[in-house]
Amino acid sequence: MSQDAIVMLKEDHKEVRGLFREFQKASTTPARKEAIVRKVIELLTVHTHLENEVMYPRVRALLPELEDDVLESYEEHHVADVLVMELAAMDRTDERFVAKATVLIENVTHHIEEEEQDWFPKVREGLTRTQLREIGDELAAARATAPRSPAQPSALKKTIDAVIA
Repeated sequence: MSQDAIVMLKEDHKEVRGLFREFQKASTTPARKEAIVRKVIELLTVHTHLENEVMYPRVRALLPELEDDVLESYEEHHVADVLVMELAAMDRTDERFVAKATVLIENVTHHIEEEEQDWFPKVREGLTRTQLREIGDELAAARATAPRSPAQPSALKKTIDAVIA
């Protein structure tokens, strides 16, 4: 059965937020923090790919009045992409590892809150259930082939484009 695109993206957000909370706990060891960051990098690489390649273009085409919101989201992903690429090259012994991960968490949390409180309601109001399920099917298909690492060619191209743009 098809799943609503917004429900799918919110599930991703929930998983990432849970990892963020664990990272921020004082009791989380440096080794666990590094493992969490590796998982967050994977999840964000997939998630931003899905939004950039499927959700945003489809919503932009169907709801042109949301173009400014979509463009802002692309820019927020740009910031996350740069941080993810930098974190992927670090380990927990780097003096800026925790600080950079914290900045990523702050930026992504802001982005998630904007999407869930402002953008998703506008999209849900503007699209039909059928359209949201169709986009959900496209998201599911794209997830199967989405890059899992910022070093994979499709993710790397997106990051390079973000850095030189």
